[in-house]
Amino acid sequence: MTQSFITGISSMATRQVLSDLADAYGRAHDIAVRIESVGGVDAARRVQAGEPFDLVVLADDAIDKLAAAGCVLADSRRPIVDSAVSIAVHEDAPRPDISTAEALRDSVLAARSIGYSTGPSGTALLKLFDRWGIREALADRLVQAPAGVPVGTLVAQGTVELGFQQYSELLHVDGISVLGDMPPGLEIITTFTGAIVATSPRAAAVRALLDFMTHPDTAVQKRERGMRVPAVHTAAKPAAT
Repeated sequence: MTQSFITGISSMATRQVLSDLADAYGRAHDIAVRIESVGGVDAARRVQAGEPFDLVVLADDAIDKLAAAGCVLADSRRPIVDSAVSIAVHEDAPRPDISTAEALRDSVLAARSIGYSTGPSGTALLKLFDRWGIREALADRLVQAPAGVPVGTLVAQGTVELGFQQYSELLHVDGISVLGDMPPGLEIITTFTGAIVATSPRAAAVRALLDFMTHPDTAVQKRERGMRVPAVHTAAKPAAT
């Protein structure tokens, strides 16, 4: 019988890999790990509002802001996964060239509509369009997916022609073709970091969970969900199996 539980909140991009890791940890340690996945902005807002979570997993910069506000324990921050942005089209659509920066720029300008997310990958993409000097020209063709809605869903529905989002969010969407990651020199990679919520009464238990989630033995589970192991990836104890 499960003796206790840990509650967490995360952005949608990590919901599948965190579910896998939480289930594995829970089975090994007889502790339920319940992680709610919502839009990243909403998750940060709810932690700031004092909702009773033990763990939060968000993009690194969002965690830094929560730490600066005293909402999480700063010394508990642990990078869990890196997530690269990929590009997708409808499964029946022609496959545009995205092999180089110039080819991608041409393909973006040729697209009738471009989908992007509300998260950090979307922000980074818009900054790229600014650097290219094409954001104004694209204004009527840019479609931001609603919070919690994968860009791949919009691509599959035909709402957008060219979609940009983390590979993990596109990996299992039916009706689309993933062209690949951003071309060399334009990579958009988000590090998702876990931290203990400052008000959690289970800090020691959450630290043990973070040790597990950041152990090298979890690399296979992360790759299966389209994620990468962060460059800095340490843990105090071996992963449970």
